[in-house]
Amino acid sequence: MHHHHRHALRASKKPPSSRPHQLADTLLVASIAKTLSQSGTRNLDPDAVPVTGSLLRHILSHRSLHPSRKLEFFTWSRSLAHFGKHTASVYSHLFWVMCRAGQLEEVRPLLRLMKEDGVVADSWTFKLLLDAFIRSGKFDAALEILDHMEELGMRLNSHMYTSVLAALVRKGQVGLALSIFCKLLDGSDGAVSGPSTVTCNELLASLRKADMRAEFREVFDKLRGKDGFELDAWGYNICIHAFGCWGDLPTSLHLFEEMKARSSGLGSFGPDLCTYNSLIQALCLAGKVRDALIVWEEMKGSGHDPDAFTYRILIQGCSKSYLIDDAARIFDEMQYNGFRPDVIAYNSLLDGLLKAKRVNEACQLFDKMVQDGIRATCWTYNILIDGLFKNGRAEGAYAIFCDLKKKGQFVDSVTYSIVAVQLCKEGLLEEALKLVQEMEVRGFVVDLVTITSLLIGFHKQGWWDGTEMLMKHVRDGNLVPSVLKWQADMEAAMKHHKSKRKDCTPMFPSRGGFHEILSLVGSPPVLQTSPKEGSEETGTGDDKASSAESDDWSSSPYMDQLASQVKSGDYSPQLFSLLKGLRVQGQGAGTLDMDMVNTFLSIFLAKGELSLACKLFEMFSDLGIDPTSYTYNSVMSSFVKKGYFDEAMGVLNEMGERVCPADIATYNVIIQGLGKMGKADLASAVLDKLMKHGGYLDVVMYNTLINALGKAGRIDEACKLFEQMRMSGISPDVVTFNTLIEVHSKAGRLKDAYKFLKMMLDAGVSPNHVTDTTLDFLGREIEKLRYQKASMVRMDRDDSG
Repeated sequence: MHHHHRHALRASKKPPSSRPHQLADTLLVASIAKTLSQSGTRNLDPDAVPVTGSLLRHILSHRSLHPSRKLEFFTWSRSLAHFGKHTASVYSHLFWVMCRAGQLEEVRPLLRLMKEDGVVADSWTFKLLLDAFIRSGKFDAALEILDHMEELGMRLNSHMYTSVLAALVRKGQVGLALSIFCKLLDGSDGAVSGPSTVTCNELLASLRKADMRAEFREVFDKLRGKDGFELDAWGYNICIHAFGCWGDLPTSLHLFEEMKARSSGLGSFGPDLCTYNSLIQALCLAGKVRDALIVWEEMKGSGHDPDAFTYRILIQGCSKSYLIDDAARIFDEMQYNGFRPDVIAYNSLLDGLLKAKRVNEACQLFDKMVQDGIRATCWTYNILIDGLFKNGRAEGAYAIFCDLKKKGQFVDSVTYSIVAVQLCKEGLLEEALKLVQEMEVRGFVVDLVTITSLLIGFHKQGWWDGTEMLMKHVRDGNLVPSVLKWQADMEAAMKHHKSKRKDCTPMFPSRGGFHEILSLVGSPPVLQTSPKEGSEETGTGDDKASSAESDDWSSSPYMDQLASQVKSGDYSPQLFSLLKGLRVQGQGAGTLDMDMVNTFLSIFLAKGELSLACKLFEMFSDLGIDPTSYTYNSVMSSFVKKGYFDEAMGVLNEMGERVCPADIATYNVIIQGLGKMGKADLASAVLDKLMKHGGYLDVVMYNTLINALGKAGRIDEACKLFEQMRMSGISPDVVTFNTLIEVHSKAGRLKDAYKFLKMMLDAGVSPNHVTDTTLDFLGREIEKLRYQKASMVRMDRDDSG
């Protein structure tokens, strides 16, 4: 015990002179701190305070002293003539104090002072400042720190750059992150090594989320061109997903093939569930839904179990491409495998069923959704209301809308827009205007779709004061004034517009007649890996065959086939878009010109003013504004209705030259035109091409084709198509039945006509005025037949008499 005490006493003993000094320093620091906290540096006597580096550090470390007082003392001591300059360690200490206290506004002046003193802080200090600025969102200041370090000639390590880059990406500052990334990658002096794979992946993922396509491609190309850099599994998946979302299916397939090639060897990785999900989505977006279904089956066979995302992607793809039975089957399988469909899966299937005219099933699905406890969203009700309107259930749709309004929930600007557009279509403009007024009272923005629908309604009904009423009703924002200014400018420009074309030069020059349509629609991609006969490529046939043979054990032969198609150049670009062209895109100033052109095109064409519509189209084409598929379809449809088939072919030519993908409406117009020309055989061939390009048949397309075949006398083929329509899961509507009753009546097949009438009533499809006209004709034909039979009987009796 005593032994231990002796050691402790001996250890605590210090030179007698050091203890008084230490005590004096402590008392001095306490005295200065007290003075500073009470009155700042005003009462400090420069002669009485012996300022040293040690004293400064003690003051800066003082716990009870406010950071602003510490900074004041620092500045005061720097002004003393006898003191000189502060050291790098003092500056570092003060920066640390300011960052910890969150007083970052003081850092920039301190950096300037440090620069004036010619003091260079260490990299740890700069790292501290960088992190502090990024955490507080002061990104410009962070970049200034980096520039300052470069000016000082400091060797910047990649870790410092990478941490800044990663922080900027996570804070959503993608533009700044991109500039640092380029600096880091293009470090020509060798001082900076490349960013880490994780950081690159984070940057790529951020660029994809921000939809910065050109920048994504630039980063992707730079990384691919950098020696020693290789994508990891996460990187491949990000790139496959990004290029797939942006419609670049060939690049996605090429990356899949490359990823698969790396799946052998040590520390390797191969395609995983995330890869397959991205590829299935890419195929669906490119309109290749049937290919996506094959890949899905292949994926399950390769040991990857689908997750909720896989099911959701496929339900969305099948619903959009009218493969409703497939969508319903996948929806059921999803539940059977223990996944609970979310609101997006329900919304997709609901939308598909309503588009396929299967209203009763759609209503049952909605009830099931409520029973399963899935909370419906505004989007769900918008799909339901819009679908009921389009299926002739306007009363039901309006009742749901009014009920939702009373409850004060699940109604947004889109809901109001759907109902207002429907009222405009029915010619109920006063009601539509009242709804627009109510919309504003409730705080919803009146969008361009609603305004342009009202404009179309005013022109149809000849309401010349309609635009003034619109100004009174829509008070909010600058949209109505800009629309009316656009209209006035357009009308003025059209009066003085002089065409750039020479006189008598056709606006849409046609190369060949409309009957040569198949050459323009293009030949579909053929799934083959063997070379064509008689081609110069026969020498490479062995290579292709051997590559196919070497993949006998592949877990994804169909995907390999699609990828090899791209590699060999057999892949054709996307000629069909699953997304229908919209009259109004409503993306602000960027699309206003085209949205308004489409609106006034539809106004002029509805009034039969085809020459005025063409003049408008020409005027804006000359200004360099790119038409959308809706623009081309509108003009082409009017040409076909008037019988100007060669001009329609010219529009289709231009559409192809501008690489504007055709949608379902484009093909409807083509088949309508061929039907009018009596070229039903060509219409069937176009249909085959469409299906091979990943297209689909909607109700309008079936009706157009049944009409074309029926009027061409190919009634059995029309009946087969009707059966195909029912088998594919699309319910025939009143137009389908009217067409079939009419063509059978006119062909004298009265029993069949009556059979379709009975089928129509059994299906619960309400007849319209066209049905009445057709039935009158059918009645007269039956009377005529009865009369003929009666006459025949009388003649037989006379002969026998």
